[in-house]
Amino acid sequence: MPLFDQIPPTWQPALADERGKPYLAQLALFLAEERAQHAVFPPEQEVFSALHLTPYAEVRALIVGQDPYHGEGQAHGLAFSVRQSVKIPPSLANIYKELAGDLGLARARQGDLRPWAVQGVLLLNTVLTVRAHVPASHKGRGWEHLTDAVIRALNARPQRVVFVLWGRHAQKKRPLIDGPQHVVIESAHPSPLSAHNGFFGSRPFSAINHALEEVGLAPINWRLEAS
Repeated sequence: MPLFDQIPPTWQPALADERGKPYLAQLALFLAEERAQHAVFPPEQEVFSALHLTPYAEVRALIVGQDPYHGEGQAHGLAFSVRQSVKIPPSLANIYKELAGDLGLARARQGDLRPWAVQGVLLLNTVLTVRAHVPASHKGRGWEHLTDAVIRALNARPQRVVFVLWGRHAQKKRPLIDGPQHVVIESAHPSPLSAHNGFFGSRPFSAINHALEEVGLAPINWRLEAS
C-alpha cells in the first residue's frame, strides 16, 4: 500500500497536496529496506497512531516531539508516550513532574499517553520511525516533509490550536505557525539535559487549558490513571 494511503482517512484531505510527491515514494522504499534488514520502531501498524487517535478536525493541542524511542517495545506511535508495561523514560518522568507542579495531579506510574490523544492532544514526532537502538537514524529521510505538512494543515484551520514547542528542535517549526487564531507555547525540552533550564516551572498544561477556554473550547483532562 502506498505510504500516503496508510495515513488515516480523517487526515488525508488536509494532506492531499502531499499525495504523489516523490519524497513519499523514496521514504517508502527506504523503510522497506530498513525493515528487511533491521528492527524498526514503532511496528508498521503503529507508525500513524498519533493521527489515528487524534483526527484532524478534533485537534485542540499539538505537542511536537522529535524521534521515536529506539529501545525494544517502547515506541507505539505517540511522541513521549510508551506502552503501559514499559519503564517511564526520563523526559516523560519530567513531564509528569511538571504536570504535578502545574496542576497538582498525582504522577502516573505508567507512560501511556493515549488518554490525552483521544481528547485532541496530537502527540506528533517530526520523524515517525527509527532503527532499533540507533537514535535519529531515520532523520532526513522524508518524514519531516510530511510532519511539516501536518503542522501547516493545523495552522490553516480556523479554529484555535495550541502548539507546544519544547526545545530547539521543536521551536524550529515556529515559522510554520502564523495563524493569529492560534497560541504557541515554547519552553526548554523536558529532557534531563535541559529541563532545569526553563521546562520546570513553565506550567504548559494550565496554559494550554487557558488558551482553549479563552475561545470556548473544552479544556484537556490531563489526569492519567496511576497504574
